[in-house]
Amino acid sequence: MMGRVPIGELAVVDEAKIDEMVLALLYLTTHQQHGQLRAWKGHDWAVLARLHAQGMILDPKSKAKSVALTDEGARRSRELFRRHFDDDEQ
Repeated sequence: MMGRVPIGELAVVDEAKIDEMVLALLYLTTHQQHGQLRAWKGHDWAVLARLHAQGMILDPKSKAKSVALTDEGARRSRELFRRHFDDDEQ
């Protein structure tokens, strides 16, 4: 279930915003492998599971150190990265 949840010492965080930031950050490590756009999956497992449920990435549960992005996930990842981190977009 997505929403606002308590995390550690933080009062409340918005999981949708966390998911958006992680999807944006996945763009930093994207690379082509066997015709798939992949990204290193060194992020929180719960976030990766939510991104999988949203159809942004393929199932992250594997021995691979990277995860494949879906076409929609790749498009959104690039869009979000540009929105949040590209100086030209500011």
